[in-house]
Amino acid sequence: MSKHTAPRESEMSLAELRGDCARMAPHWVVPAKTATAPVTPSLIHGVSVPLASARLIDAMSEYGD
Repeated sequence: MSKHTAPRESEMSLAELRGDCARMAPHWVVPAKTATAPVTPSLIHGVSVPLASARLIDAMSEYGD
């Protein structure tokens, strides 16, 4: 595809896609949910976070608390 060619529209409609998904759903296997044990902080090492990212995460508590 050249950079001047518009991408082709999908020939499948959303309704057709949803119908295909509904027909396939009984065939999908859902894995058993397993509980994971929390990792102790002493085992976490070697992780570095850029200062800008750390500030972003730190500021997020203003919205979620």
